Amino acid sequence: MAQPTSPASPRGEGTLPRGGAAASSGPNPPGHAAAIAATARSTRLTGRAAVLAVVICAIALSLAYPVREYIAQRQQIDQLLAQRQEMTAQVNALQQEANRLGQTGYIEQQAESQLHMCFPNEQCYEVIDGHPPSRTPAARPQEDPWYAKLWQSVQRADQESPR
Repeated sequence: MAQPTSPASPRGEGTLPRGGAAASSGPNPPGHAAAIAATARSTRLTGRAAVLAVVICAIALSLAYPVREYIAQRQQIDQLLAQRQEMTAQVNALQQEANRLGQTGYIEQQAESQLHMCFPNEQCYEVIDGHPPSRTPAARPQEDPWYAKLWQSVQRADQESPR
């Protein structure tokens, strides 16, 4: 009765070489076994590397959108902070102007200098140059409108003789 053969072990023991010949032709050269082992290891490593690459790509893709949004939000925060500083400076300037306008002396000074006003029972003088205000330069003669120029060019083209 024949004994059942056991399946090949996971380490490649009990399997025949790919050349098709059994080990009866003699012992395998020492480099041959190492080459078979290296081939087996490289295929296992390639599978693991592919899985690792897929996992890394999945992690990178899942993090890409949140990182992009984070960067965009940081830029927006920086812009808003700059805008806030500008607004604060503008508010301070307006508060100073409001404080000045609350002082009677400042208002009187502005009324005299800009509006040429004076107090009742006070004589104010305004010094004017002896020269009359300058007039606008002499008006240029009115040019023909564009459509008149166009029509004149068409008429000149009709008058010229063809060559």
